[in-house]
Order: sequence, then C-alpha cells, then structure tokens
Amino acid sequence: MNVRQPALALTALIAALSLAACSSSSSGSARADAGGSGATVTVRIPDGGNSGVLALGRKDGSLAKALAKVHAKVAWTGTAGAFAPAAQELDANALDFAEGSITSAIAALAQTPGFKLFSAVDPDELGEGILVKKDSGINSVSDLVGKKVAVWHGGTSEYLLLKALQQNHIPADKVKRVYLQPNQVGPVFNSGQVDAWSTWATYSVPALANSGARFLTTGGQVGSDNYAVWAVRNGFATQHPEVVKALYAYLHDAGLKQQQNPAAYLNVKTSSGPEAVSPAQRAVELPIDKALGTAQPIGATQLAHFATVAQFFAAQKITKGVFDVKPYVIDIDTTTASAK
Repeated sequence: MNVRQPALALTALIAALSLAACSSSSSGSARADAGGSGATVTVRIPDGGNSGVLALGRKDGSLAKALAKVHAKVAWTGTAGAFAPAAQELDANALDFAEGSITSAIAALAQTPGFKLFSAVDPDELGEGILVKKDSGINSVSDLVGKKVAVWHGGTSEYLLLKALQQNHIPADKVKRVYLQPNQVGPVFNSGQVDAWSTWATYSVPALANSGARFLTTGGQVGSDNYAVWAVRNGFATQHPEVVKALYAYLHDAGLKQQQNPAAYLNVKTSSGPEAVSPAQRAVELPIDKALGTAQPIGATQLAHFATVAQFFAAQKITKGVFDVKPYVIDIDTTTASAK
C-alpha cells in the first residue's frame, strides 16, 4: 500500500490492536461456552446500536429465538464500525462475526486471512459516495484535482475515490488522499481542512442531513462493486456451521422485512440522545434503506464482482497482486436453517 500520514496510520493500528486485546480479555467465558459437547454456543457479535436488523433483533428477541434453535446465544461486544479493527478481532479470537465491505475484507484478507465470508448484500448505490460542501464550488470529479479528500485506508472510501478518478481519467496522484479514521473526519470536513470526504452511509447520512453536505458522486454513479459482506472467524465456522447458517437465515429474513418497512428499523432503542436518528437524518436514510438488498449466499455473480474489486485494488497498488477471494467464501445451504 502507499503510505501516507504514517503517524495517523500507526495510531489507527494501535487503537485497533488495543481494542482486540480488550475484547480478548473479556471473551474467555464465550469461548468456554462454545467448548463442551451439547453446551450452548456463545456468539460474539458487535452491538448493532440503535438502528438496523441487529438492533431490532436484539430488542424484540427475534435474533435470540433464531439462534436458540441451534443452541446458541449472543454476547454483544463493542460497537459496529469500520471493518479493519473487527477483522483483527476475528483473527485474535476476540469476535465471531462482523459485517463490512468487500473492499475492506479484501484488504484485510490479503494481510491476515483469519475469517471467511458467508453472505453478501448488493452494493449501496445511494448511501456511499464522495461528499463536498454545498457551497464548495466543487461540481465535478475533475474539480478534485489539487484538492484534499479524506479517506479510510484500503476500504470503501478509498475505493470509491479511486473509482471516481478512474472513471474520469484522472491520475490518482492528482488528488491528495488524507488518511483518517472514519469517526475523525466529521470535524475535519466541517472545518474545511479537507475539501471532500469519501465515505459510506453511517457517516454520509448525518453529514447530508446536518452539515450542509451534498454528494459529488455516489457509489451507483461510479459503478461500485462494493458489496457488504458478513464474515465469520475461521475456527467458529469450522466448529459451528449450523450457527453460521442460522445467523445467515436470520439476516436474510430480517433484511427483507427492513426493505418493506425501513422506518421500523430506525431508533430501535431510543429516539433521543446522541444515538438517535434525527428527523432530518430519517428523511435522508429511509430511501437508502428501502433501496438496499438483503443478505444472500455468495455465488458466481458475487464472486465475479469480488474478483473485479481485487483486480482494481491490485492495479491501484492497494494490495500486492490480485487477491483470490474464492477460497475464503463459505457456501451457505439455506435449506438446513431457518430464522422463522
């Protein structure tokens, strides 16, 4: 990978490793539960927060009910966020499942293949993209030449920026990439220290609703192949395939319900406070959530798109050579498990 802003990259790595170490120290009972024959398997999943299928599944008990059928229960660990630290936790046996993007998964697998992928959701064409301020005067991707764009290294945001530049025949080195952790970018973007921000819906929705931002281009407009993917720790997948199937079935069924009634999956725990989705954010997010697909098995179509991403990352020198994702994919047999 190209190394820019090494101090920030080192800080992010130290933070991720510290998170993995903390999670490891608190997960001994989870591993013990999963050990003995006939014992209840404890499944460590990042907390889904206040919105989404995991949040509602936690509140109404539907996820617990689905997993109980295969003698499993959930232990919520930390919070869902960027996939890079979650991938390190999977590798360190501090986490069993996590969701991320295929771009982040390829970057992580190319370094430490400690997990496999078992499900994919079609790329988010509306909620991912490059943000600029409404009054920035930046009206086309070509206007980014000579500008600073905030990205997260080797994942969705860097991928979207590079795709947009390629689409417009702009050499990547004509735009300055500023590498920041995703939760650091908001204040930097709002203060004008960067000119644009390449990101995904978790961060684009509040920025669009509250910060006077607009999309310069979206994932759909750049032809993104950035599927969302679900990952499972290698050892867990080997020991408990029935739990992987049960979680997949829950995610698939819950995703279909979310498409039909996305409003029911917002502000699941609270409608006030810092976790809450504001009315302005809700107006932005509902069309995005309604357009999203649901969890599906990873088949030939998905693998072809994954290969395209891997080839792109190699060409852009994000990875060293083309990484073959196929050996790290689980073929889910959905007929043997159901979340109903």
